[in-house]
Amino acid sequence: MRKLIVSLLPLATIAALTGVARAHVSIASGPGFANTTQEITFGVGHGCAGSDTYKVRVEIPTDVLSVRPMRSDFGKVSVEKDAAGTITAVSWQKADADVLDADLAYYKLVIRLKVPNKPFATYFFKSQQTCRAMDGTTSTVGWTMLPTDPVVDGGADEPAPALVVLPARRPGWNRFTVAQAVTDVAAIFGDAQIVWKGTAAYSANPATAELIGATPGVTALTALAANDEIWVKY
Repeated sequence: MRKLIVSLLPLATIAALTGVARAHVSIASGPGFANTTQEITFGVGHGCAGSDTYKVRVEIPTDVLSVRPMRSDFGKVSVEKDAAGTITAVSWQKADADVLDADLAYYKLVIRLKVPNKPFATYFFKSQQTCRAMDGTTSTVGWTMLPTDPVVDGGADEPAPALVVLPARRPGWNRFTVAQAVTDVAAIFGDAQIVWKGTAAYSANPATAELIGATPGVTALTALAANDEIWVKY
């Protein structure tokens, strides 16, 4: 059944994995891969109410180690450390003379880090974005909200940049055992051609998803439990 569906259809289009694509500060480089060293790119899509972005501060989750921020023409990079010398936050700040007179630019800020060996986990990098108007006044937006946080009317916080961790993989079929429950298969496997568990399947490709729904005995795969065994084709 897996071979039949995949052979009939083209590759799935790579989809956003984080669910925060509209955030002003978000992870633009896609998923992380467990137990690997990667460059993670933070995209700054907009300034604040027409003002240019002046400073970005990114908090580093506890499990994320070997952090080395990349120097950027955005501005000076600095780090904060705890008593043990572990980097807990990274900031980039423009020189006053480099601030644009309006919200015109898109920025990329990069951190090289070791992705934790925890496949299917999601790590949140709480961030603060400070903007500076031409009259010198500044304003700050906190991109710190987690999926478990209650939604409060009138609150200023927005979704924190999220890094989805995938297991190491190779082109073609991969067999994985899910270490922890996955409540949203689409959020984890948006760039897979197809995902199978028993007689259930998922695909981000609309044509493949339609074929899954039309195949007798096959149901839609939306969630996974811990210790489920799955097959994924990339």
